[in-house]
Amino acid sequence: MRFFIDEIELVLRHGEQWRTFRSKVQRPILQPQTVKKYVAPIEMVTEDFIRYMENARDELGDLPKDFDNDIHKWSLECIGRVALDVRLGCLSNDLTNNSEPQRIIDAAKFALRNVAVLELKAPYWRYIPTPLWTKYVNNMNFFVELCTRYINEALERLKTKKVTSENDLSLLERVLKSEGDPKIATIMALDLILVGIDTISMAVCSILYQAATRVKQQEKMAEEIRNVLPDPSKPLTYADLDKLHYTKAFVREVFRMYSTVIGNGRTLQEDDVICGYHIPKGVQVVFPTIVTGNMEQFVSNPKEFKPERWLEGNGRLHSFASLPYGFGARICLGRRFADLEIQVLLAKLLRRYRLEYHHDPLEYAVTFMYAPDGPLRLRMIER
Repeated sequence: MRFFIDEIELVLRHGEQWRTFRSKVQRPILQPQTVKKYVAPIEMVTEDFIRYMENARDELGDLPKDFDNDIHKWSLECIGRVALDVRLGCLSNDLTNNSEPQRIIDAAKFALRNVAVLELKAPYWRYIPTPLWTKYVNNMNFFVELCTRYINEALERLKTKKVTSENDLSLLERVLKSEGDPKIATIMALDLILVGIDTISMAVCSILYQAATRVKQQEKMAEEIRNVLPDPSKPLTYADLDKLHYTKAFVREVFRMYSTVIGNGRTLQEDDVICGYHIPKGVQVVFPTIVTGNMEQFVSNPKEFKPERWLEGNGRLHSFASLPYGFGARICLGRRFADLEIQVLLAKLLRRYRLEYHHDPLEYAVTFMYAPDGPLRLRMIER
């Protein structure tokens, strides 16, 4: 139990202990060449997901009411392939509510959506095992046991694997080989899975909904994708994705107007003065991206949805108007993989299908995140 609690507290920790861990894993994770190696695996998962979507449609082509949970399955399958070197089987048609993939999704939702309660409210859990803390520990126990199982399997494979250079190693294998400590690899996997499943899934829900309800912009993305990928059967490359300038600008504009992560919190490590206010060490400060991205002083005509603003370089546009992954030392560890997953999904999906939406408009709701509230019944029409 002590090991599991150590893992949990490190995920919640700020300061030197967090910095020590981050320094051990950020080099292999943040290097562009590491991400490039995962274009093909993520494309394979996404192809399976699109087939899953095709089979899930009704006679009108509409996806089911719980399609947001299917997006969570795709997200988990992608992250499992990156963080644990495995296909978790999330896209099987016969998954039950008690299946391991669904349990991981439910546990990740609970963990991410309650961490703010543990961090920002009175920390009674540090002194007595409150019901929320107990459930949180049980959730984390499940995650640690899961990660440990797959990491031990990777260690066994690594013992007999012929390695001539770092290029022969997966991300997980690189961390295991460089650190020699399975605990570091476990925490890395925890970080990527816990933070990645729900945030990427909710971001994709928002991006697909905006694409389905903004026909002009969707067609512009589709045209760009056709130009870059004239042959839809040709495997994607990192260079292909790099050419999708308008598609990436569309995603960035969605993040600006509908920031999935409503703010970036930081615990001050020393006293500071912000806007004339003295803020003592240890206080949580939140940068509210859900507000700043829609402020006239930072963005020209902020109520206008205009992906071109990220390409044209004219008008008022603060570089922090879209800050989905944070900034600085604590910038999201998995941001390059998140971008990769989103770009691959859009490239593969919009190349072959037009998205439509024929139901009551969805309002956005603020919870731990900001996302469309209600059944995401998108319609897929072959192009």
